[in-house]
This record gives sequence, C-alpha cells and structure tokens, in this order.
Amino acid sequence: MTEVALDRIADALERLAPVPAPAPDFDAAPAFIWHPDPDRLEPVEAVAGVAIERLVGIDRARDTLLANTMQFARGYAANNALLWGARGMGKSSLVKAVHAAALAEGLPLVLVEIARDDLGSVGRLLALLGRARDRRFLLFSDDLSFAAEDAQYKSLKALLDGGIAGRPANVILYATSNRRHLMPRDMIDNERATAIHPGEAVEEKVSLSDRFGLWLGFHPCSQDEYLAMIRGYCDAVGLDLPDEVIRAEAIEWQATRGARSGRVAWQFFTDLAGRHGMAA
Repeated sequence: MTEVALDRIADALERLAPVPAPAPDFDAAPAFIWHPDPDRLEPVEAVAGVAIERLVGIDRARDTLLANTMQFARGYAANNALLWGARGMGKSSLVKAVHAAALAEGLPLVLVEIARDDLGSVGRLLALLGRARDRRFLLFSDDLSFAAEDAQYKSLKALLDGGIAGRPANVILYATSNRRHLMPRDMIDNERATAIHPGEAVEEKVSLSDRFGLWLGFHPCSQDEYLAMIRGYCDAVGLDLPDEVIRAEAIEWQATRGARSGRVAWQFFTDLAGRHGMAA
C-alpha cells in the first residue's frame, strides 16, 4: 500500500473519530451534568440539596463521608464510596451535602453527575476531567443498579480499577444504590442455579461493589429518629410548635404514606411549613 493511500486512510479515520469535548469553565458553576453524544458538561449553577447539619439519624455515615470528602478535596488520599440501603434515607442528599460543605471551606471540589446509562462514556469523561489538574472532581452516580446482561457494570469496574492508565488522581466516585451488591437478589440466585461454575459467576457479579473502599449502609429509621428529623427541620427555620402537635401530625402523616423515612419526614415538614406560611 502506497504512502498516499495510508495518508488518505489516516485522514478518513481522523474525520470519523469523535471530537474531544472542550473543557468548560469550571469557575462558572459548582456542579456539572455529563451528557454524551455529543460529549459536554452542562453547568448547574445551584445544586438542590439539604444542609449537612439537617441530616439527622445518619450520623456515622455523615461523619465518615464528610471526612473522606474533605481529605480528597484537600488533595489527600481518599476512597470511592458506595452508599446503599433503604430508599428515602438521605443517600443522595448526603453526597450533595458533603460537596456543599467542601465548597463552604473554599476547597476546589466540583460535583459531576453521570447517569447510569452513560457509564459507557466514562472513559472520555475521565480524560476530560484529568486535564483540569487544578480541580478535584466528585463524580456522582445516583440510584445505581444493574440487570442481567447489562454491560454498563463493566464500564464502572474499569472506572473503579482505573485500567492500565489509572483513574485520574483528581477524580473520586460516589454512588448510591438500594442494593448492597448493585445487583438484584434474583439475578445473583439465578447465577448460582444456572452457571457451570456458580461460585465464579456470582463472584463476577458481586465483585463490583467490593471495588468501593467505603461501604456506608442506610437503614430504615425508628419513630424517634423520624420525629427528630422533623424537629431538626423545624428548628432550622424557626418554626416553633409544641412537640405533641408535631408528633401527632407526623405520625398521622407517616400512617397515610405507609412508610417512615427521611424523605417522608422532609415531605411532612414541607407541608407543615407551608401551612404555617413559611418556606422549607
């Protein structure tokens, strides 16, 4: 093959290759959302969240994740974290709260959200973030879980392990999930029942969660914790109501919802504050 032909092939391949995403102005916003095809980071000027001091009943997880985040934001070693457990107990709120706490300290921590369905493009995102050496990036994937024949979990494994190039030192991953091993129980049981080597098949599926250095469990709250959350929200905005009034209405609210969690506590407080002419 002639040199001219090789040059033409190289030019054609270059035209087919995706154009690298331009680095945004990371001073423009505290957080960004990753969108592939075409690759871009959409700025989020105000992150919706709850102040960290309002997160009641998850003290151990709160303190552990905050310490890990501050280590990372200050340029020290830190672990990727998996926040798993009961729905509505503040997993996502905690991730956003620790990011806000780092910003309040003046630390250069940028929150970047990536959807589960976009994990296949995470390599391109890491290449983009890795070039911004003056920033630290908290990569956040919410409500993470995988089904059978789902190839996205392999992209996440590569992200956590880093592959041959290694994960950029200025990027850390926090993920939330209702499932400890990120896989449905029936999927794991099916592997045990049908695989030629069931032990190896199950290990392949559950080994993903082992790659997170921190596992933080969130469990259903007690009634006392539920009421303490509501009292904390009321105190934060100066809503002064007798405990017996809050207790009676809050218990009735949870009964109508058929559930008790941090999310239900916040929803009750929002209704309570609105009825008393206050903003939540």
